[in-house]
Amino acid sequence: MSKNFELLQQVGTSGTATRATVTDAPLPLRAEHVRARETGLQLDDVAREEMLRLVQSVFLTATEATPPRVVMFSGIDSGNGCSHVCSHAAAVLADNVTGSVCVVDANLRAPSLPEFFGVTNHHGLTDALHSREAIREFTKKLHPENLWLLSCGSVATDSPALINSEIMKLRIAELRQQFDYVLIDTPPLNSYSDGVALGRLVDGAVLVLEAAATRREAILKVTADLRAVNTKVLGAVLNKRAFAIPEALYRRL
Repeated sequence: MSKNFELLQQVGTSGTATRATVTDAPLPLRAEHVRARETGLQLDDVAREEMLRLVQSVFLTATEATPPRVVMFSGIDSGNGCSHVCSHAAAVLADNVTGSVCVVDANLRAPSLPEFFGVTNHHGLTDALHSREAIREFTKKLHPENLWLLSCGSVATDSPALINSEIMKLRIAELRQQFDYVLIDTPPLNSYSDGVALGRLVDGAVLVLEAAATRREAILKVTADLRAVNTKVLGAVLNKRAFAIPEALYRRL
């Protein structure tokens, strides 16, 4: 068992408000397994099963009296693959519920969700923060039919400051009213304060770590920052794991 995996278990058991679910998922997937099409993102069977396990634990089998509905997905460091995980989780969740799912690209530093889903970034979150139109006017319908994307929108040098604004709080509340589930992709927590600010507005966070790269000290600092604003850590994904033995054999052990 890796030190990162052990640390994730410790993160889940330290603190009464936290319930951690560790999904040791081999993501991001190879190019032939991840394709942005009109039919949505594609996963191979193994990766889809891992993602379904995460989605079920965070959204569908939660033990809280009020299960989480608005959840942010946050990488510890840049390049952890958080946007891949968030987009796949949204697609898998939409495939397994009848309610509406909206995935939000709140990574104003390096937006990427529109590219994953094969749509434009035009008319998104930042535009909504400067407008009085209903939030649904800024979303794009995807596949399946109950999945929607609120892309990042037009980014300016002062755009990140909007994360801490009162209008952002109102827009998140509006998303909560308009959709059954909201998944929010944020910038890396170890580099920017955006995720911690958003943590005040959501029901919890899923952390994305990179195998053999994310440092223990960074995880401890990030989880402490989140707990300081009463953000629950609902789960964690150990990403980009390398298999020392063939993957098919590993799955049978």
